[in-house]
Amino acid sequence: MRHSAPALPLPAGQPAERHDWQTIKTLLPYLWEWKWRVIIALTCLICAKVANVAVPLVFKNLIDTLAIPREQIWLAVPIGLLGAYGLLRFSSAMFQEFRELVFARVTQRAVRNIALQVFEHLHAMSLRFHLDRQTGGLTRDIERGTRSIGSLISYSLYSILPTVIEVLLVLGVLAVRYDVVFALITVGTLTAYVTYTIVVSNRRVAQRRLVNELDSAANARAIDSLLNFETVKYFNNEAWEKARYDKQMKKWETAQIDSQISLAWLNLGQAGIIAVGVTLMMWRAAAGVTAGTMTVGDIVLVNAFLIQLYTPLNFLGILYREIRQALTDIERMFGLLGQNREIQDAPDAVVLEPQPCSVRFEAVDFSYDANRAILHGVDFDIPVGQTLAVVGHSGSGKSTLARLLYRFYDVQGGSVRINGRDIRQFTQASLRAAIGIVPQDTVLFNDTIFYNIQYGRPSAGHDEVIAAARAAHLHDFIEGLPDKYETKVGERGLKLSGGEKQRVAIARALLKNPPILIFDEATSALDSRTEKAIQAELDLAALGRTTLIIAHRLSTVMNAHQILVLDKGRVLERGSHRELLERNGAYAQMWALQQEQESQQP
Repeated sequence: MRHSAPALPLPAGQPAERHDWQTIKTLLPYLWEWKWRVIIALTCLICAKVANVAVPLVFKNLIDTLAIPREQIWLAVPIGLLGAYGLLRFSSAMFQEFRELVFARVTQRAVRNIALQVFEHLHAMSLRFHLDRQTGGLTRDIERGTRSIGSLISYSLYSILPTVIEVLLVLGVLAVRYDVVFALITVGTLTAYVTYTIVVSNRRVAQRRLVNELDSAANARAIDSLLNFETVKYFNNEAWEKARYDKQMKKWETAQIDSQISLAWLNLGQAGIIAVGVTLMMWRAAAGVTAGTMTVGDIVLVNAFLIQLYTPLNFLGILYREIRQALTDIERMFGLLGQNREIQDAPDAVVLEPQPCSVRFEAVDFSYDANRAILHGVDFDIPVGQTLAVVGHSGSGKSTLARLLYRFYDVQGGSVRINGRDIRQFTQASLRAAIGIVPQDTVLFNDTIFYNIQYGRPSAGHDEVIAAARAAHLHDFIEGLPDKYETKVGERGLKLSGGEKQRVAIARALLKNPPILIFDEATSALDSRTEKAIQAELDLAALGRTTLIIAHRLSTVMNAHQILVLDKGRVLERGSHRELLERNGAYAQMWALQQEQESQQP
């Protein structure tokens, strides 16, 4: 029975720059998950290289045999050598192909597992992390990283390791059968080649990192512009966006050219070292034949060894550069895995069981950054099955309450409690399963209307999705569309109006059927007539549930059991609609102003 690969380490703070060995060490457990396949693949690799090195030896004996006068040759000898030559050639290819067949699952499963872990980790990161990042750059880092994992594994096992084994075998043959000078020349050439390649390639790593950063930045800028397509059109800023993108691409172009120039110098130096080594080897072999200490077969053998070494060695430089580049690409992705999860489950976190829930904010202080406090000692209760509404001017901290209850952020002072227990003591999954939310800014998946409603509870059946759409007064609209529930909503739901998107969000929340409901300006994008129709459904949905309503229109919160007036992060007033009107304070002034504005509307 296989065990899943161990999780990648998640340091507590921002990780320092990773080293190549750290990256390789992190990958090894994912390969060792399939240890028997790895062992078989390595065995096939060694067999393939032994067969490959044996080919020139057989060929050398064949040449020497054919050089003997014809009457002295036994016919069976060249035939046997030819058979051995063909068998070794086939064996080398067979073992290579079998190695790739055995190891294919190891590579692809490692890529899949790591990509899945990165995806899962990013979803576990806090809202702050995603607000601080550009999606385009993030996706490009992940794309390059996962692709480079497959490249790194393939290059290492299919190219670097086979080359090392073949070099060792050839050096052994040269040292045992011939003058030690042959082995020394080979070692010297290899040492000079590898040293030069490593030194120059290491200098190029900084260039590659710069190219990657500029590539991610350009991609992020392009995606950001395309996601805001309508805004660009509204302000006629196509030329401005093009100039901004071109400015970023110009930096990338310069860095890429510098990288290419250094690559050309690297290739030239490698070619020079190989040329010197080959010349010295052939000079030594020719001198041996002239002196009578070596046969024609021997010089053929040395030449064959040189050809066998030259090809992988020449490719080794390219592979080293590719591996360094792959490690650089993976480094950024592993850096994401090293990011600290701001919001984490406590080691002893418990599951919030499905049940009626009460909510309490107890002297809550909160700020998104130290220089700007948002909430100051906010304190209120929502008993089981009751509705509490929060009203106030923009920027007063209303929507922050929903984010804290959902635990997108943790409070800096006080606590948020459900059924008397601090929400930090619950698992995040069970906490969020107990809360349904209709956000102020509804963003939909680029899929069908049916999918977006069913997303509230993916296990829901067709009839349940239709019932939720009816409850949100969306069914008739959907039935009027050519593709009905299979209508695609477009990127972020842009094919729907603001009101239609909001009704999808309401249907989605109703389908989830949680004990706690949050309506964050849930009807702000609806016209007055639709708002009144849906308000009745929202009031019905709130029955028996603990409900937090965040609203700007006071007409939507008249039936709340309690209303809080929030001003600059502090509770200014609290009470029922009638009590607050009788108090003739801030709420009464807001009510009078909105009533006047509505009476002036045609």
